[in-house]
Amino acid sequence: MTSSVLRDVHVFRDGLFGDPEDVVIEGAVIGTDAAGALDVEVGGWLIPGLIDTHVHVIGADTLATFAAFGVTTVLDMANPISLTTPLRGLPGVADLRAVGVAATHPASMHAQRMKAGPIVLVAEPGDADAWVAARVDEGADYIKIVIDLPGFEQQTVDALVVAAHTFGKKVVAHASRYDAVVMAQRAGVDILTHASLDRAIGEEQAVELVAAGTVIVPTLTMMLGLVEGMKAAGVPGPVYEPARASVAALHAAGMPIIAGTDANAVPFSPSSPAFGASLHQELELLVDAGLTPADALSAATSVASDHFDLDDRGRIAPGLRADLVLLGADPTADIAATRLIRGVWVAGIRI
Repeated sequence: MTSSVLRDVHVFRDGLFGDPEDVVIEGAVIGTDAAGALDVEVGGWLIPGLIDTHVHVIGADTLATFAAFGVTTVLDMANPISLTTPLRGLPGVADLRAVGVAATHPASMHAQRMKAGPIVLVAEPGDADAWVAARVDEGADYIKIVIDLPGFEQQTVDALVVAAHTFGKKVVAHASRYDAVVMAQRAGVDILTHASLDRAIGEEQAVELVAAGTVIVPTLTMMLGLVEGMKAAGVPGPVYEPARASVAALHAAGMPIIAGTDANAVPFSPSSPAFGASLHQELELLVDAGLTPADALSAATSVASDHFDLDDRGRIAPGLRADLVLLGADPTADIAATRLIRGVWVAGIRI
């Protein structure tokens, strides 16, 4: 097997960069034996491939764009399985996981706006088991619920979470309003996505959410884009500060914060963060909300892999996937350095 080596690179581990060392790529994984390996790069700052945990892909070209920006794994958060399944495991592009279609109530805003979109309606608790079973049969990696209010009753969200957990699936809940966060919290949702714009999560609730083991993908890029888009259109709307304040409170309480952007090109979306590029903005917004640059890097690497069960990536260690990004400067000194990409490897393939 042909191997290559990155020589004298600073490697990001456990929240910091160490002294220069050699990192070997053996096929698709990180190896240990540099003997006979071909030198491909010397020097720089090496981080694990970035993970965007909230996207909506279009096709293989989308995955190639992500990889060009150092995003080597993406989690699609609502598309028909028929679209995402052919995109799994393609060489030299971002690796894909998917929820399939999402659940929402017939009366919800999403149900009205996305009548032809990747949404399936769940009207009452008795519908939950069959809906979740259908997603599992299709091959969904996670279960997603869109909590728009008015819409779901608490009992229906509870039933969806119980059904998903019965199948061993984590539940991701779209909850962009404070009351939706409360409903998700009562139901025992695993992962919140979006930070609420109408009211910030306070210290007491943050502590309760942390105690329950909940984590969040705040998609600050999307929330800021939504606010700015409405302002530019002259439409009265929310302000960004509650989303920022929620992340600050949750982070201070010890909640793991996970990077995700809601990158999409959907015509009816209120904002469309750019594929790949927006993750770098997300890291900057997380730092603005109180995370250190090292925390933000972890949010898009090890923390993302830990909470979405991506055990073979997110860190740089022998035997793990060789998903790597070589940078020209230290991003723990300035998070904007994640944009200074010198090289990207996806499962050992340089792109």
